[in-house]
Amino acid sequence: MPHDPFARALIDVFLNQASEFVGVYEAREGRFTRVNPAGVQLLGYASEAALLAEPGRALRTPAFSDADWVRLCEQAQTQGRQEVETEVGPPDGPAFLARIELTPFAVEGSPYFLVRLSELSRLRQVERELAESHRRFEAVVANATIGILVCDRAGIIVSANRMAHQQFDYAEGELEGSGIDRLVPPLPSRSHEQLRASYNANPQVRALSAHRGELHGRRRDGSVFPAEISLSYFHLDEALFVVSYVIDITDKKTAQQALVAERQRVERLNADLEQKVADRTHALMTTLEQLEQRKEELAQALAAEQELGELKSRFVSMASHEFRTPLTAVLTSAALIEKYPATEQQDKRRRHLERIRQSVNHLNDILEEFLSVGRIEEGKVQARPARLDLPALLHDTIADVEGLRKPGQVIRPEVSCPTPLWLDPSLLRKILVNLLSNGLKYSGENAVVTVRAVCAAGQLVLTVQDQGVGISAEDQEHLFERFFRARNAANLPGTGLGLYIVARYLELMRGTIALQSALEVGTTVIITIPYEDHSAD
Repeated sequence: MPHDPFARALIDVFLNQASEFVGVYEAREGRFTRVNPAGVQLLGYASEAALLAEPGRALRTPAFSDADWVRLCEQAQTQGRQEVETEVGPPDGPAFLARIELTPFAVEGSPYFLVRLSELSRLRQVERELAESHRRFEAVVANATIGILVCDRAGIIVSANRMAHQQFDYAEGELEGSGIDRLVPPLPSRSHEQLRASYNANPQVRALSAHRGELHGRRRDGSVFPAEISLSYFHLDEALFVVSYVIDITDKKTAQQALVAERQRVERLNADLEQKVADRTHALMTTLEQLEQRKEELAQALAAEQELGELKSRFVSMASHEFRTPLTAVLTSAALIEKYPATEQQDKRRRHLERIRQSVNHLNDILEEFLSVGRIEEGKVQARPARLDLPALLHDTIADVEGLRKPGQVIRPEVSCPTPLWLDPSLLRKILVNLLSNGLKYSGENAVVTVRAVCAAGQLVLTVQDQGVGISAEDQEHLFERFFRARNAANLPGTGLGLYIVARYLELMRGTIALQSALEVGTTVIITIPYEDHSAD
């Protein structure tokens, strides 16, 4: 094919020197490969390279989707040149109305499109916007569920929607050109012409007042219907037009009348009922007072019965476990002792005798806890403050629980109370024994149980921290109840009375107890007891 000497010049004139957007769009890649300078400037890009770097087709058309673009390209391929009018939005700047023309061509078998984009004139855009606005206005007014009438200054109807024709029983289009007075019943005092003149002199957006009576509309056959009417206005070429909004409230009035009649009937029934209630209330008051008294008595008895039943259940569960284990050990060891009659078997006999002694001591501890609960609840235990050397008391208490330590367990005391205190040493010792016993019991071998004592501002703060199995949040809510055992400690010895007794002892000493625990991490018990400083005595 001979080289066309004019091809380059024509391309330069058609593409580069064109005053509107001209671009080459590659169909397979779905993007532009060339865009002229005018097109780059029209879309607001810094350069042709910046525009071509955009992913996709680079034309931002909010109302024209990618699927619409693909459909337009397919139509251009099959039917030839295609065009469409839509809004185009530059990356930075307001959208404008434009016509997009697509002309297909091929290069070496690959499909391309020559794309021309022409910005429509402002007048054309305004005409289109006005037409769309008019269509929207017509759609809203025509389909409104209230009657809408537009009259000129003289009261001639220039426009009426479908609902207005239905309300006044006229055929569609029949009201235009008619006077508004034919739709209004005669007024008893002022004429409608006077009212219209008054409104024309001072037009306002307002609802018509019904202080002179109900407002009505007059149908074609002369019948009237109750209505709610509002007025607004607008000026067109300096001419005043008044808009009337009419709502037929026939159904509303009927419903109101039915409501009034029903309310009157209900009021009569209420009066009768109130009299009957008044007659019966006096008779019931005495009975209710008696029932209320019995209810309180029964509630207290039921609560006590429920508490007693729960305590019995817990006690039976605890006793069946706590008594059986040491008694079984006693019986087993006693039976085994009989099998060691020889003198050289004395070591074996001693071992089983020790087991019997430990089991008996365990039973004694259980019974002592039962007795302690009984003495506390009978009021036989009282706090008797005395001069107290806390470091010495703590040293003796640790010695008391020495036999409970597992291999490798350590009790670490930290005391910061140099001044002698004035507290009940017996109760405080029992509290410490219980807390340290729990710390050793629920911790494993080689664990550390830390006991801290801090005295400040007349408060003794004792903290016992272990590295044991911990207590779940759910179980922590019941720890200070009688015979309660945490679920993860059910297989360990204990009566479920220890923390209950500790809490009651602290009540006698005006102290408090708090507990922090996490499963498999450990438990920290914090008790706070006020004390008196008698160091000068």
